[in-house]
Amino acid sequence: MLDKSIPLIKFCMRRDTGKAIPEYPLPEGYRFSLYKPGDEKDWARIETSVLEFDQEADALSYFQKAFLSYGDEAQRRCLFVETNTGQKIATASAWWAYTGQRRDPIVHWVAVSPNFQGKGIGKAITARVVKLLMEIEGDRDYYLSTQSWSHKAVVIYEWAGFKITDEKNIIGHANDSFTEAVAIMDTCR
Repeated sequence: MLDKSIPLIKFCMRRDTGKAIPEYPLPEGYRFSLYKPGDEKDWARIETSVLEFDQEADALSYFQKAFLSYGDEAQRRCLFVETNTGQKIATASAWWAYTGQRRDPIVHWVAVSPNFQGKGIGKAITARVVKLLMEIEGDRDYYLSTQSWSHKAVVIYEWAGFKITDEKNIIGHANDSFTEAVAIMDTCR
């Protein structure tokens, strides 16, 4: 869940080519699944539950524009964690950012429903989405955009090999807050 009690600083992270992919199994009673038509409602519910959107309708609209406009890509790139009864409780996407000059693989929209946080699901889905990126995109530098309000997730991203980067104008972001991002993350640890 977003921690809106601290200043908001947006920044990007990079995972360098050649890093080993960490392993972290899901806890008993959970499994991975890929997107199937209709799962966008679960995605919207999960992302709204962690305060990324104010309303599920806004999240649903975003998913339809950002993911479903790319044909079947969502079916091979949008990952979920579900309970053994089929309830979807976490999501992450092995996507890309294309800026017109370059196309970079990105970890996108990682979220775990609040009632399921603290069980290792965030680490497991992050490790699995990095593996999925490797399977689809090959061994390349991977990126993600995040924010200080997601400082608990940033710790997981660091565990998975990502580091705050000072590269400017990457994956569609100015990324001009490197010093501030490092400083605020140091205070959150």
